[in-house]
Amino acid sequence: MDLAREVDILFRSRHTFICLISREEERVVKELSALCERSSRQLYLWDHADSFKAVVNCKEPANKPTDPLTALGAIEKFPDSSIIIFRDFHQCWKNQPRVIRKLRNLAQDFKFTRKTIVVTMPVEDIPSELKDETVSLYVPPPNLEELTQILDQLTQNPNAKVELTSEQREKFLKSALGLSTNQAQRVFARAIVSGGKLDKSDLQMVIRHKKEIIKESGALEFFTPKETAADVGGLDTLKKWLETRKLAFTESAKAYGLPAPKGVALLGIPGTGKSLTAKMIGSLWGIPLIRLDIGALFGSFVGQSEANVRQALSLAEAVAPCLLWVDEIEKGLAVGGGDGGTSARVYGNILSWMQEKEAPVFIVATANNIALMPPELLRRGRFDEIFFLDLPTRQERKAIFHVHIRKRSRDPGHFDLEILAANSEGYVGAEIEQAVIDAMFHAFSDPKSPEREFTTQDILLALKRLVPMSRSQKENIEMLRNWLKEGRARSASFQELHEAAQQFVSIALEPLEE
Repeated sequence: MDLAREVDILFRSRHTFICLISREEERVVKELSALCERSSRQLYLWDHADSFKAVVNCKEPANKPTDPLTALGAIEKFPDSSIIIFRDFHQCWKNQPRVIRKLRNLAQDFKFTRKTIVVTMPVEDIPSELKDETVSLYVPPPNLEELTQILDQLTQNPNAKVELTSEQREKFLKSALGLSTNQAQRVFARAIVSGGKLDKSDLQMVIRHKKEIIKESGALEFFTPKETAADVGGLDTLKKWLETRKLAFTESAKAYGLPAPKGVALLGIPGTGKSLTAKMIGSLWGIPLIRLDIGALFGSFVGQSEANVRQALSLAEAVAPCLLWVDEIEKGLAVGGGDGGTSARVYGNILSWMQEKEAPVFIVATANNIALMPPELLRRGRFDEIFFLDLPTRQERKAIFHVHIRKRSRDPGHFDLEILAANSEGYVGAEIEQAVIDAMFHAFSDPKSPEREFTTQDILLALKRLVPMSRSQKENIEMLRNWLKEGRARSASFQELHEAAQQFVSIALEPLEE
């Protein structure tokens, strides 16, 4: 969003009361100051500490009240083309009906003038009485061009040494997307000073700082995935689908005319590697992975949940291109009826954003309980593909054993993977991993030979002791697998399974012969 352009349109269309939601107060004032300079408007600042301050094309007011009600009364005598920024004024209208009423009166009276009241606040906190009079704008973090200007300004110092190629410089700046202006200035300055120069090693400093900033939002968590396709056993069809979209967010894909992919839904049986796959996509595509905790979006105050949703999604767009991982989405979007409609509004906001977003944010949604999934969530347009992660096949189980044995720094060639795969039918990836771990504990604490190496027999014994979910929750697992059999999702394992499911549906839909 071009803040100056958006606000200028509001000024010229006689919007009299604007709320700008941003933690970057200095940046907002700077943008509006430049706008007032260009348009020959008067700009004043007010806060409840220092009262009025003249900023652009105006003189200091003689009267400087710090009382909010008196300050609102004073601006009635200001010139007709005045813009008055009230900083942190949301603190002044809490439990103050006279202040709220005065604001409503001014917002209505100023329609016949060129005056506009602008309130800046770090989070949206607008009384319901003022909603109809207010236009709210969320000020996004600085874009790539603005970050470039910040870095250029800092590196103009002759003592600042920069040893970055053009490609490394671009990657460095992109890694800072999502930071505020002040945060970016601090991180860039620290990177330049800490090692005496700015080079590719400073990229990790920016990423660490960015993790902390995103975590402060409460609902988002930044991941640096290390999982590769080799760490995920099986799921060949899903891997192939992801590989064909590896370059989807590049400039060459855009020039070719390809639209940015919207997302993928990973449904199926718990423990089959949905979360692991989400992390693997981030590593495969080389773009940031951000996890959204929908439960953390809900606040205790009226309107807070919706504001949290907008803030979290805006931050995800600022970091774009990125992956937005929504784990167990069915739990977060289970719409309840006892919260005054808050769940429904949060759910509606997320669905609308998923459908209409233009920023290159690729959604990876995982779900275990398909019965809780609202049907409108899975319709085409919100996801590019819906994959079902089923019980692993024999070949996949063999690959999973290979992954987890190698992960424990052992040579998979020393184990009989064929026998292990044959004796683990019905086990999911998480259960196979646990069987390997149990086998290691058994060998490590063997009273006859302490700390010996674990073997194929140890793993087979661990498998026998472990009751797989496919037996303990047989009915639930069968219900989930019916989704694939009915052709409502695509198999993540093999194309032939998907084709078989489609054939099953075709036969089921054929009319019965009389």
